[in-house]
Amino acid sequence: MKVLLINGSPNAKGCTYTALTEVASTLEAEGIETELIHVGHKDIRGCIGCRKCHTTGKCVFDDLVNETASKFEESDGIVIGSPVYYASANGTLISFLDRLFYSTSFDKSMKVGASLVSARRGGCTATFDELNKYFTISNMPIASSQYWNQVHGNTPEEVKKDIEGCQIMRTLGRNMAFLIKSIALGKEKYGLPEKEPFTPTNFIR
Repeated sequence: MKVLLINGSPNAKGCTYTALTEVASTLEAEGIETELIHVGHKDIRGCIGCRKCHTTGKCVFDDLVNETASKFEESDGIVIGSPVYYASANGTLISFLDRLFYSTSFDKSMKVGASLVSARRGGCTATFDELNKYFTISNMPIASSQYWNQVHGNTPEEVKKDIEGCQIMRTLGRNMAFLIKSIALGKEKYGLPEKEPFTPTNFIR
């Protein structure tokens, strides 16, 4: 079993990384392999809506998105971490996620998703909600914690002093591990839920 962790901060070892490592160490203690991918410092452009991925199976821009796609397909879960910028996620991360989720046609059903956010003070819940929408449109259950998945601090050292925030991250890791293991058992016994044929409905006649 494996979980991808996406660092959406430009800082490789900053506050978001500090929160992600709390989750990762807990997952690993629960027997779940982890891999951290640093996204926030890359030059990643947004989706241009060319739909080329519908015929080629990959994004027309051959960068970290395509490199991550195969790892995402093979994973059992994904954790997305972002700093808070103007009460929303890092723009580079959003460009990455838009293209990753749109260009990949593999079934994401029952892959476990989780997001976490880092801020000096405010804007956390708006960013948290923004990131969770990638999961809820993809048949992906969301791992929760004892509070919203956020840490506070202006430096990694300050984040480590956010005792409750770090506990939230560890609880998230344990809950995510339990959910991944439970889904694996459910798949083995019951299989995935039945899917109806997709019926898009447009209200312009």
